[in-house]
Amino acid sequence: MAEAGHFSRAAERLGMSQPALSQAVRELEDGLGTRLFDRTTRRVDLTEAGRLFRDTALAGLGEIDRAVGMVQDLAALRRGVVRLAAPPLLAATVLPRAVRAIGAALPGLDIRLEDLGTDLIVDRLRSGRAEIGIGTFPPETEGLAVTPLVRDRLAAFLRADHPLAGAGALGWSALADQPVVALTRESGLRLLTEMGFQAAGLAFRPTHEVHQIYTALALVDELGAVAVLPVYAAGAFHGRDFRVVPLTVPVIGREIALARLLDKAPSPAAQAVAQRLIQDFRKHLPDLDFDN
Repeated sequence: MAEAGHFSRAAERLGMSQPALSQAVRELEDGLGTRLFDRTTRRVDLTEAGRLFRDTALAGLGEIDRAVGMVQDLAALRRGVVRLAAPPLLAATVLPRAVRAIGAALPGLDIRLEDLGTDLIVDRLRSGRAEIGIGTFPPETEGLAVTPLVRDRLAAFLRADHPLAGAGALGWSALADQPVVALTRESGLRLLTEMGFQAAGLAFRPTHEVHQIYTALALVDELGAVAVLPVYAAGAFHGRDFRVVPLTVPVIGREIALARLLDKAPSPAAQAVAQRLIQDFRKHLPDLDFDN
């Protein structure tokens, strides 16, 4: 009405009747204890109080409009932050490509990847410092909704000139006389490796024990040793000429899954990223589970 200068024109712009608008203005003035408009037969003008109220109210409305726009942007995936936690190897080998593809498809989203051990991933999810976790989670992990992605399996990583490098598959017994690089007991892979040796009736006496898979691969390269690692570790080769030979009798694997909090609804951005991660893993890593 301050712009229209007349009650009837203002009512027409607002899509309401002139008496209803006049009543609303009177109630507002009564509530404020002062007149907002000087009324004449020809025109309605703002009083000093009216001008002050208009300027302040319009500023507030502008903030409301901005807030509404920001929320709409979140719903439409034009903005949003998604925190993703994954073990170091997955974070270094598989996830960069997936994050790049999701970023290209949803450029308004800010995807933040953190590399952590499984226990810390669960802690991040429970504390709200991550919306999505990728890794190997025990099925009994309380409070998590876990979606299987792919099933990985263990394989022997060999230098290309190693005598066993040309095999299509190897039984665990083939590692009996080989120098083996193993991860320390802090890694869940260590227990799986020990299970393979035990099933083959072999004593497990690794030549080297290291914390990081990259160190294990460097020792394979320099010493001609054998490392037992998950198949997706092939993404860490970085130009080295290695061979990945599946281990059989028995086949030992583990499930890579996506985890979220069970009792917390994901944001639109987290939901979209989770769905795309599921699709990406199943599309690009279908060969982790060998048929041998």
